[in-house]
Amino acid sequence: MEQTEISGYRWDDSELTSSHDYLLPALLKELRRLREGRLFELGCGNGSVANVLSQHGWDVTGIDPSTDGIAQANSRFPHLKLYAGSAYDDLSASYGRFPVVTSLEVVEHVYFPRKYAATLFDLLEPGGTAIISTPYHGYWKNLVLALTGRMDAHFTALWDHGHIKFWSVRTLGVLLKEAGFRDIAFTRVGRVPPLAKSMIAIARKP
Repeated sequence: MEQTEISGYRWDDSELTSSHDYLLPALLKELRRLREGRLFELGCGNGSVANVLSQHGWDVTGIDPSTDGIAQANSRFPHLKLYAGSAYDDLSASYGRFPVVTSLEVVEHVYFPRKYAATLFDLLEPGGTAIISTPYHGYWKNLVLALTGRMDAHFTALWDHGHIKFWSVRTLGVLLKEAGFRDIAFTRVGRVPPLAKSMIAIARKP
């Protein structure tokens, strides 16, 4: 019997994607400010990012709702602690709390972003840091997309299991603040800031 895919999101392999060309340098730069140690990846996909982080000295635990992605990850990176799971699960009860939680290009896929943010917050130790990325949306970028006729391609309405939430600095900031995060800061990556491909939020749990 064919295994049911939890998320519907399928991975063809365990390689990094083109988005990691601009996400990983920014993530690693931020992680260098923190003491190396345990890290939880919420939405580890095919394990490719977890593998890079482990090579930089981090002890990574991660979950992803894509059973296909986890199968790819466990086959390619058997030394990593990556499991099938969801942001809607009680993850801290299963895995404990961590000084750092990362979640790259995940929040745009979730149906219940407040539950996702609450789980992110709960996974952190007091004083811990969350690093979250998502495609960037802002007035100037959306205007350029409209003027160049690229809105349909950008918003990917025909992508099964694709992006269902489109975040701005303001809306993601509100989500994180509601969840209890403080000292929320943003950086934009990929292209010049007004046309950035993604934004990265760094937030602290008091």
